[in-house]
Amino acid sequence: MNRHKAFRIVGVVVGVAVVMAATQIGLAQTDPHVGTWTLNLEKSKYAPGTAPKSQTSVFATAGQGLKVATTAVTATGTNNTEYTATFDGKDHPVQGNPDWDTTALKRIDDRTIEFTRKKGGKVVQTARSVVSADGKTRTVTVTGVNAQGQKVNTVALYIKK
Repeated sequence: MNRHKAFRIVGVVVGVAVVMAATQIGLAQTDPHVGTWTLNLEKSKYAPGTAPKSQTSVFATAGQGLKVATTAVTATGTNNTEYTATFDGKDHPVQGNPDWDTTALKRIDDRTIEFTRKKGGKVVQTARSVVSADGKTRTVTVTGVNAQGQKVNTVALYIKK
């Protein structure tokens, strides 16, 4: 192979890599879920159930999915939940949550994600997270049961920091 042809091939490979990287960065920046969200207790409904005293979730891009870290302060202490999951509908492990130990993500549209939460392989909760058109609020609707078998039916409103 001559030197000129080798340089052209290298140039094409580098160009493709740059375009792919830019596309990934663009997708990460356009995902409205990415960021830090704080629970607005006054505009949230926990029925039945007890609302946490406070809750903050941090969503970050992780490859073709999300890395989520949530800290909730409850009447009995602090709970830290963490997971990384892709939008493949498959179960991904969750650390630190007493109510569910895996989650499966499905993107409905650019502002909506559905979560299927399982404990010991059994579906215990479904959740739907919708970011507002202006990107300033996120509403999460959860139905199912908690670790004690009590019904969960919440509509939680989060504000983007």
